Amino acid sequence: MSDNINSYRRILKTSSITGGSSVINILIGLLRTKVLAILLGPSGIGLVGLYTGLMSTATVIASMGIGTIGTRQIAEAIGKEDDEALATVRHAMFLGVLTLAITGALVVWSLREILAVHVLGGTQHSQVVGWLALGVALSVASASQGAIIQGMRRIADMAKLSIYSSILNTLLGIGLLWQWGNLALWAYILIGPLFNFLLGHLYVSKLPKTKTVKINTQDLVAEWKIFLRLGIPFMAASLMSTLVQLWIRVSVSNELGLEAVGHFQAAWAISMQYIGFVLAAMGADYYPRLTSIIHDKAAASRLVNEQTEVALLLSAPVFIAMIGLAPWVVHLLYSSAFSPAIEILRWQILGDVLKVASWPMGFVILSAGAGNTFFFTETSTLLLMGCLVIGLLSSMGLQITGIAFLASYIYLLPLVYFLAWRRIQFRWTSTVLLLFIVTLALCIDVIQVSLYTNWGAETAVVLSSSFGCFSLARLVVMGNLGGVPGRLASIAARLRNESQNK
Repeated sequence: MSDNINSYRRILKTSSITGGSSVINILIGLLRTKVLAILLGPSGIGLVGLYTGLMSTATVIASMGIGTIGTRQIAEAIGKEDDEALATVRHAMFLGVLTLAITGALVVWSLREILAVHVLGGTQHSQVVGWLALGVALSVASASQGAIIQGMRRIADMAKLSIYSSILNTLLGIGLLWQWGNLALWAYILIGPLFNFLLGHLYVSKLPKTKTVKINTQDLVAEWKIFLRLGIPFMAASLMSTLVQLWIRVSVSNELGLEAVGHFQAAWAISMQYIGFVLAAMGADYYPRLTSIIHDKAAASRLVNEQTEVALLLSAPVFIAMIGLAPWVVHLLYSSAFSPAIEILRWQILGDVLKVASWPMGFVILSAGAGNTFFFTETSTLLLMGCLVIGLLSSMGLQITGIAFLASYIYLLPLVYFLAWRRIQFRWTSTVLLLFIVTLALCIDVIQVSLYTNWGAETAVVLSSSFGCFSLARLVVMGNLGGVPGRLASIAARLRNESQNK
């Protein structure tokens, strides 16, 4: 069996595991979202977005990029089969995370009144912000646990951790909100980090023990220097992302009201959820694999093309369907009160097509440890999105949030393509380029049909189903798959041929 087929099979296996867990999480998320929409309404959803945005921002600062860099360092040590280096990395991460988690929590708690006034609009929220400090500490610790599991490529463990955490968060969180309503918002937000930490600790404790070696202070200091040198730029880029998101939410709240924040939050949550299975697969296995071969330019370029093709094949049918079915999806997941989110969502889906195409190339920068380059690309992209929203919000209304998301990826895609070419002489294959163009064109066509006719949903279903049959057939050929996938692909190919011959 050729190396290409083995590589495709590995990508597909990872995608099936992470994709399966993502589908389960999405279904759980649908239930959670629907209940939240009923219990809290748009204004409550908007307040949840502000609370979580604040906690995420503080977590990004406190973690200092240790999750991303920890994954890279562990994957590199495993790729070199260096047990001593692996033990040193894990020990350095433990001590570093302990310090960062405690420090981050103390800072947030100390600044709770200032943060409540400037982010949430009044000191009445200061008690909640104080509780969020605990969430920051737990989230920092969870990031290091996730880095260890991901770096060691324990894909099944990652999937189980994600599913179990989502189930527990949903059951207990909904129960609290059902009983006490808005008064339990702070507890609802803290439940997620708490269960992530507890389950993460459980799975890390089951990992194979590292080789017992004598770790001296000099080795630890050297590892911490790497974390700081690479982690600060990544932390700054992640901080910019959370700050821009928080900035957008606060600006929308000030300009259009808290309900408008809820509409934006609804569109954003749907957009992030439905492509999560593709993006999760990239982070789970593709990132560590690419890190281990990043210095082999030919192998790295081949892997980037393979990952891009699989990602587009898996996500394209979903993109096409979601655009035409956006009104149904928003009303199903939320309610008719969230109708303004429909237009935002459609713009974001177009941006997601570019996002899926650009992400595999973006991981080249991460795998190479080019922290300053990563900071530049992420920061410039996010500032473009934020400035477009802030500058045009009053004149264009809430739809600018979706348009700005698309514009940011129109800028980012050619930028990361150039950077990947410069780093590993990467180029898209003709197959990947054609697949990207067709996907984008079909999405635009469905938007046009949806805007000017009443056949948007029907057109989306037909095109999505047809593309899904093609994707299945292509994936079976790429991975030389048999069994049920192979039989389904044969049926799909026969139906396609019959329709073409009529």
